[in-house]
Amino acid sequence: MECIVNGKRAHAATGGIEPKAGAPVLVLIHGAGMDGTVWQLQSRYLAARGVRVFAVDLPGHGGSEGPALASVEDMADWVIAFMDAAGIKQAAVAGHSMGALIAVELAARHPEKVKAVGLLGVAAEMPVHPDLIAAADAGGPLAPELVTDWGFGRISHIGGHPQPGLWVMGAAEQLLESAKPGVLAGDLRACDVYKKAAEQSTGVACPVRIVAGDEDKMTPLKNAKPLMGQFKDAALDVLGRTGHMMMLERPREVAKSLRDLAAL
Repeated sequence: MECIVNGKRAHAATGGIEPKAGAPVLVLIHGAGMDGTVWQLQSRYLAARGVRVFAVDLPGHGGSEGPALASVEDMADWVIAFMDAAGIKQAAVAGHSMGALIAVELAARHPEKVKAVGLLGVAAEMPVHPDLIAAADAGGPLAPELVTDWGFGRISHIGGHPQPGLWVMGAAEQLLESAKPGVLAGDLRACDVYKKAAEQSTGVACPVRIVAGDEDKMTPLKNAKPLMGQFKDAALDVLGRTGHMMMLERPREVAKSLRDLAAL
């Protein structure tokens, strides 16, 4: 679906099925350099099971007009503006990586709009190595290759996709390479400078579900645990033999977790 947000075209994937009136609403927020298609397996699963899904493309990503936003705070404001434009009064909100930081920020600042929060691949802080930012600034394949290599667990490096004949690492690398110039670098900078997740998490009163991969090198489980005690109502789900890109590595498990979140 498309709508106008702050005078620009905004796009979100809805899973291709029109839900019944009164269906629970779930807004999905992608990570750095990606777009809403990273949730395609989950959005279709959820839409087929009666959830009204909006897998948004942030500005400058996917089908949403730019320019891309430079800070997590601005991205959080944009998601709220999208919800208003789409007529969403309240929803469960789930984000992955950078999207998880966005979800924390908007839930703390707009509690009336968020009934539950899902945080996938989250950490209290997400520092990014200057060499990776430099590679993203330079363009070309190096930054997508590095992010992909670090983003997946061991099994995904040798195959392991639930659907025979598909390789999730290749799909993720292609998605990152298709980002508009400067978008990945800008997103990485936004993650690097955002240090408010722990502070903002104390203001999140709704239920929070953290989903972590036990082989996540980008946001290791030990870096997510400091957030657990900050939330008023938090649960942790650890996926075995899974890296940072859990939506692609463990699509069924993540989809079921999101369905439970939407039902809260």
